[in-house]
Amino acid sequence: MKSRYDVLVIGGGPGGAVAAEKAAAEGLSVCLAEKRPAIGTPVRCAEGIGKEALKKFIDPDPCFISAEISRAAITAPDGESMILDSSKCGNKIGYVVERKIFDRELVRQAADSGADILLKTNAKAPVIENGFIKGAYLEGMADKISADVVIAADGVESRFSRMCGINTLVSPREMMSGAQYLLAGIDIEPDMNIFNVGNSVAPKGYLWVFPKGESIANVGVGIQGLKSGEGHRAKDYLDNFVRKKFPGGKIIEFITGGVPVCRPLPETAADGLMVVGDAARVVEPLTGGGIYNAMYTGELAAKVAVDSISGEDYSRDSLGKYDSLWRSSPMGKSLEQNYLMKEYFVTLSDEKLNRLIHSASKIALKDFSVIQLVKELVLRNPELIIELRSAGIFMN
Repeated sequence: MKSRYDVLVIGGGPGGAVAAEKAAAEGLSVCLAEKRPAIGTPVRCAEGIGKEALKKFIDPDPCFISAEISRAAITAPDGESMILDSSKCGNKIGYVVERKIFDRELVRQAADSGADILLKTNAKAPVIENGFIKGAYLEGMADKISADVVIAADGVESRFSRMCGINTLVSPREMMSGAQYLLAGIDIEPDMNIFNVGNSVAPKGYLWVFPKGESIANVGVGIQGLKSGEGHRAKDYLDNFVRKKFPGGKIIEFITGGVPVCRPLPETAADGLMVVGDAARVVEPLTGGGIYNAMYTGELAAKVAVDSISGEDYSRDSLGKYDSLWRSSPMGKSLEQNYLMKEYFVTLSDEKLNRLIHSASKIALKDFSVIQLVKELVLRNPELIIELRSAGIFMN
């Protein structure tokens, strides 16, 4: 194990793993430090990802594919459902993955490309020289690693970025408080994700059922942090739902966690530092999904690191290309639009949600995306266009 690398990656989730793999594949010396003793655990994720999005970074493998998804349902507060059909866009639209194995495969790819991996190694503080981040003081398998470029991929409210002077804290209003069971022995549609909305089910959030097999699913809920309190925490809403819908289900795993549903960090690059994935808050504000965005920003950060190291320029001006690239990408633009969508939809009453979902029992989407769904809803509820424009949302 060396004490100096071209790139040090803090965090072994999808963003950090892809950053390490891509940088190492370009010939850079790379070290990835993960604070936990095993990659992929504990899982704090509903584990859903689009089929095409996944294939951009790793070949689908049965070892980490728990279920292929071809349909979705949105269930209104009164129990009526709208089915979203994918027959117009190639049917199999996504996967529910097994993150414990999926994350490990991504890190294996990084190792195969030449990256060194440090487990159970926590970043205690950044190494700072003349205002530049030049590595990290560690606790675990190494004491200190020096690097020309550091990539922070250490998750929600990135602790390492905070130590570098970037405020990564998220307000309770924009932090989704979540709880999830892996529930076995339940009667589900194994190819359909279900989203339940309504203030009695998941105030200013939603409750999901994501299949992981014929009779097993991730059943979880996310509620706005401000709506959480004694007797009405996310787990209370989850327990209420499970008692009603899956009274015979067996809980074989329970996780809790927070998901940022806010705008991304104002700055994701500094002298010697780039911030990717959940650490950069590039999580879809409407759904809380973040696996693809983490891998996408990890790849971009690696590309910019290669260029900056080639030019021996590790300044914010050079690494800032990463920040500009992801913000101007379709992913970056969708984050802003979906943030505005989220801000609009959390204002809707249960009565309004019922009316919107009742407007169609089934919709065949050409493109399985939030914007396509909203366009279909506007066709059936023309008054929406005025409300969306008032919220700053404009659709072509």
